[in-house]
Amino acid sequence: MRTFTSFDELTAAVGESLGSSDWLEIDQARVDAFADATGDHQWIHVDVQRAKEGPFGGTIAHGYLTLSLVPFLGSQVFALETPGAKLNYGVNKVRFPNPVRVGSRVRTHVTVVAVEDIPAGKQMQLQHVIEIEGQDKPACVAETVVLLLP
Repeated sequence: MRTFTSFDELTAAVGESLGSSDWLEIDQARVDAFADATGDHQWIHVDVQRAKEGPFGGTIAHGYLTLSLVPFLGSQVFALETPGAKLNYGVNKVRFPNPVRVGSRVRTHVTVVAVEDIPAGKQMQLQHVIEIEGQDKPACVAETVVLLLP
């Protein structure tokens, strides 16, 4: 795991691939819990029997469940121990090119895209490519933004 302790280290890492997280299995219990938390109980996610006859041969994770794993999976790849607060500021772009079938394993691959000075401190952009084990197409590609306060 890569640990950043200064803004200079972050700036020097622009364009650098930081590596990949461990694999995480997406089970039906996680999908059901996400459905309960968000109120999204679409059958393709939670109705195991009906989904068997659906387009993916079983239930799939919500796209936003996959995206919500970015902080957890990313924490296995890098740590920010810079001075001041670190805030999730947003997502510039996110796509879900491939559904995650329940029972699949996913991981993220992280690249530092940019580190910019802003009036409040620094703004860091990271690319997360969430891969599905054994699949060529990723589940999610997201450019996240972190606000770093001095």
